Amino acid sequence: MAISNKQRAAMAAVILVGVVAGAAMLFSGREAGHDDGHDDHGHGEQTTQGGTTQGGTAQGGHGDASRGAPGKTPAASAPAVAGQKPGAADAHAGEAVKLSPAQLSASGVTIATAGPATVQDATEFPGEIKFNDDMTAHVVPRVGGVVERVPASIGQQVRKGDVLAVIASPGVSDMRSELQAAQRRLDLAQRLHQREKTLFEEKISAEQDYLQATTALQESQIAVRNATEKLAAIGAQRGGAQLNQYELRAPFDGVIVEKHISLGEAVADNATVFTLSDLRSVWAEFVVSAQDLGRVRVGQQASIHAAAFAAQATGRVSYIGSLLGQQTRTATARVTLANPDMAWRPGLFVTVRALVDRVTAPVAVEVAAIQTVDDKPSVFVVYGDALRARPVTVGRSSSTHVEIVSGLQAGERYASGNSFVMKSELGKSSAEHAH
Repeated sequence: MAISNKQRAAMAAVILVGVVAGAAMLFSGREAGHDDGHDDHGHGEQTTQGGTTQGGTAQGGHGDASRGAPGKTPAASAPAVAGQKPGAADAHAGEAVKLSPAQLSASGVTIATAGPATVQDATEFPGEIKFNDDMTAHVVPRVGGVVERVPASIGQQVRKGDVLAVIASPGVSDMRSELQAAQRRLDLAQRLHQREKTLFEEKISAEQDYLQATTALQESQIAVRNATEKLAAIGAQRGGAQLNQYELRAPFDGVIVEKHISLGEAVADNATVFTLSDLRSVWAEFVVSAQDLGRVRVGQQASIHAAAFAAQATGRVSYIGSLLGQQTRTATARVTLANPDMAWRPGLFVTVRALVDRVTAPVAVEVAAIQTVDDKPSVFVVYGDALRARPVTVGRSSSTHVEIVSGLQAGERYASGNSFVMKSELGKSSAEHAH
C-alpha cells in the first residue's frame, strides 16, 4: 500500500514528539535523582548535626550550661566505678561534679576509701544541763539582822572566804559579849587557882580551897570554849570592830547564780540569800523509759551533744533513779560532766548518747562525709575524675565514723574532709539548670 506524503509527515511528527517527550522524561528523572541525593545528603548532615546537638544536650547539655561555672561535668560522662554493673551506679547517683586536683587541694577536699571501722552502738535521750547539787549551796546567814552592806553581785565568781554580805545582828553581839565575859572569868580563875595552889603547897590554906579554885578554873575554860563554838557554828569571827557585825562568807569557790538580799533589808536566820554553785562540774540529766532501762547502767560511758551549738563532751552515768514516776513511768538519770571552761551552762538542752557496745561495721565512712542532698543522707562517691552524690542508709556511729548499711560498698572512694564543698558546687549546678 502506497503511503502518501501527508501520512509520512504525520508519522514523522509523531515520532519526533515521542523522542522529545522521552528526552524530557529522562532529563527530569536525572534532575529529581540529583535533588534527592542532595536532600539525602543534607538530611544526613542535619541528622548528624542534630544528633551532635541532641547528644550534647543529653550528654553534655548540663556540661554546656555549666561551662561558665568551672568544675562541673555531666553525670553521664563520668566513667563507671570498677566492679559495678554498667548503669547500676547511675541509677542511684545524682549529677556529677568535677574539681581539678588543684581545686581539690585548695578547697581542702580529701578522698578516703570506705571500709571497716569500729563504731559504738548507742541509745539517744533528750536531756538538759543542770546544776551539780553536790557542788551547789543555798547560803543562809544563820543569824537574823539588818543588811548593812552587800559587796557580792549575781554572776560574780567568788572564792572561798570572800565576804558576800555584812549584817548587823543582835544575836552575834550577844555571843561575842558572852565570849568576852567568859575570857575575863577565865583570867580571874587562872590567877585564883595559881594563888590557891601556892598556898596549899606551903601548907597555908586548906585543900578544899585549892579544889574549889581548880573547879572554877575548869568551868571558866568550858565557858570560853562554849562561847567560841557558838561563834564558829554561825561562821562569825571571835572579834571585830563592832560586836554586832556579822560577815557572811562564801563556803567554797563558785559563781553566785541567785541573790535574794539587798541593802537595809531585814533577813531571818534561815532565809536563802544567795545560791552559790561551782560550775566546773555539772549534771546532764535525762529520763529513761521502762523499755530502755536495760540499756543504761551506772558507770556507763556517755557522750553529750549540745543542741544549740557544735559541742561535745563525754562522761559517765552517775545515777539512775530507783523508782519510776507515777505519771511518766520513766526514771531520772544523770551524767556528771567536767566543765572547766564553763561552756555547759545549766538550762542548755542536750542529747545524751549512752554508749553500749563497740562493734566493727563492714562499711563505714568518716562523719564529715555525710551530707544531706534532696533530704537524704548522701556521700559524694568518686567516678573517675568526677564525684557524684549517692544516697546511703546510715546505721550506728561514733565520734569519727558512721556505719553505711546500704548504698556504698567497701573499697569505693569518697569525699571525706570538706565534702560540703561538693554539695555547694552541686547546688550551683542545680540553680543554673533551673535558670
